[in-house]
Formats: sequence, structure tokens, C-alpha cells
Amino acid sequence: MILSPSPSFLHCHRTFVFQRTFSFRKSSLFLCGSSNLALSGVSLGGIIYFFEHSVHMARSALEETSESGAFNRTPSTFRSLISRDKTSPFPAESGRYHLYVSYACPWASRCLAYLKLKGLDNVISYSSVKPKWERTKETDEHYGWVFPASSMEEPGAEPDKLNGVTSIRALYEFASPNYSGKYTVPVLWDKKLKTVVNNESSDIIRMMNTEFNDMAENVDLDLYPTHLQPLIDEVNEWVYDGINNGVYRCGFAKKQEPYDEAVTKLYEALDKCEEILSKQRYICGNVLTEADVRLFVTLIRFDEVYVVHFKCNKKLIREYPNLFNYTKDIYQTNGMSSTVNMEHIKKHYYGSHPSINPFGIVPIGSNIDFSAPHDRARFAP
Repeated sequence: MILSPSPSFLHCHRTFVFQRTFSFRKSSLFLCGSSNLALSGVSLGGIIYFFEHSVHMARSALEETSESGAFNRTPSTFRSLISRDKTSPFPAESGRYHLYVSYACPWASRCLAYLKLKGLDNVISYSSVKPKWERTKETDEHYGWVFPASSMEEPGAEPDKLNGVTSIRALYEFASPNYSGKYTVPVLWDKKLKTVVNNESSDIIRMMNTEFNDMAENVDLDLYPTHLQPLIDEVNEWVYDGINNGVYRCGFAKKQEPYDEAVTKLYEALDKCEEILSKQRYICGNVLTEADVRLFVTLIRFDEVYVVHFKCNKKLIREYPNLFNYTKDIYQTNGMSSTVNMEHIKKHYYGSHPSINPFGIVPIGSNIDFSAPHDRARFAP
């Protein structure tokens, strides 16, 4: 699945600087990243080579808002692939790769969900950054994802034990000193070659689904089965456009017209999901797929964050009977609840976008119990 003085974040966030005295300074980062975009890097002999983009690479969410006031997401940069082929520059090996995430970021949470669902905990290690952006260097005013100084500083977040860096920005610069793109999560890291393999969540989840099957505990779970691939791809497209990215288009719109357009499209897509889920357990039938994971990470954040923070307040998810029970159903699927840290989610959104929430006040929220019973078992498997 995202700033600057008056931040807005793309995916999950870019960069911003913000003082409690309300003076906003120049900032430059990006944040949570991922989508479905074209390759911009290749690997050769285990080394990543970057192309110069023919288009300007945005470093803050402000730069990703057009003159019309609409929010436009830019592509991920590292797009190398891990393969079961042992001759690959990045072969699938147990213990070789590490996943850097933020529990706050829906795009990173997709990847963590796959790691848990496939049973790859003992194959791919992972760690989380702190939820709120902080200064990433003393020499400039860039704010972004940072690691805690100790495991006691922020529950759920850990220091970087692999490279000893203090921020995701430093990790990117360690891998590529001339890097000038977005400092996003997720990051799939190669411990052996000490480089970023991939920072595009849609690539990472596909690799986790198939390339580590020789080592996965849940080898029989296929979240992208051949016979459903056309339907999954179709659903992913309209869910991404209307819902996953749609909430950001609402929240980061700077003019009324693009907001109106985005919020209309968002609720049309949610209504469509509600109708589909009135007839079947999951979004592509009666089996859990990739499309469910991609939809879930937005739904789980919706009532607690997007309704208030991103002005998506026409209707709550819990006012949709099928969508709400569906969200509880996915949450209660093996391993999924451990990927949801609502404290991190709320701290990040409400504390990292001063242009939207200048005082950084975190609303009390409804504290929904997603472990409560649901009615989705009424559909035959």
C-alpha cells in the first residue's frame, strides 16, 4: 500500500517537520510505500543498478499533489525479485532476508500478513520502526521513519540490529549512497549482500506466496491460485484505486473538487464490496486470497483513522453489516491479529501529519473489538 511542512503522506507517509510552536519547516521524505507500478531498478550479479527516472522523483507528499489539488502516487524504486532458482542473484534461502515494516503502514502490513499466513516466521526475520516520524539527520530537517534506541522505548518497535542504522532513510543510503527517492516501508533486505531487494509490497507478497514454499509452514496456502488470478487482478485494481489509495486521495486532497471525486469513488467501491460480501465469504469467492489481504489492511484502519483524519465520514465500516463481519473474520484468521497494532496506527496518522492535525491530538476512538463473533461462517467453504 506516505511529507513536508504541511504533510500529507503517500502510501503511508512521506516526510515532514513540525514544531509544537506551529512553525513549519522544510521537510523531505516519503514514507510507507508500495502500489502496482513499473520497474525502475534491475539486479545484476547481486548488485542493484538504478536507472535515472525520466520523471521527477517526489520526496514529499506535497510534491505528489498536482496543481488541480489531487493526490498522485509515485512508483516504488527497488524491484528485484527473490526466486526459487538457486542461480538467481536473490535465491530463496532461509535466514537470508529481513522485512522492515511499520505496523502503522497498510502497505507494510500486507507483507507482514503474508509472512504470518504462510508461516515464514522462521524463514524471514522482521522488525518494526517507531510509529511517529522523527528527525532522521542532524544536518537537515527531514523527518521520517526511525528506529528506537532500545527495545524498551516503544512497545512493538525494535532497534536495527542488522546494520545499526537509526532510520529507514539511513538504510536506503547505506544500500545506495546516491539514492534520492522515497524512504518507504516495507523494505525487504538482503542480509548477505546488505542491500534492498524490493520495496514494493505487491511484489513482496507474491514472492512470499510462492518462492519460499520449500520452507513455509503453510505450503498448501496459495493466496494467488491460478484459476482465480484474473478475478484477483480485476478486484485488486478497483479496490486499490477506490479504497486502498482512495482514502489517501480523500485525505491529501487540497481542493474540494478532487476530494469530492475521491470520496464518491471510495464509497461506490465500499458499496460494491458490501454487495459482493452479501453473497460469499470472501471478496473473490469462498476462499481467502491476496485480494482479501489487500482490502483488509484498509478496512481495519478505517473507523479508527480514516473517518476522522482523512474525512471519510459518510459511513463507518461498522455500519456495513457484511464488511464489518468480514473484517472481523479476516482479523481472526490465523496470525492476522498479530499484524494489527492499533496504538501504532493511531500514533502515526494523528501524530505525523501536522497539516491535517497540527496539535497531534489522538482521538479516543471506538476501540472496536475485532475478536468478537462474526457471521461469515454461514457461507459454505
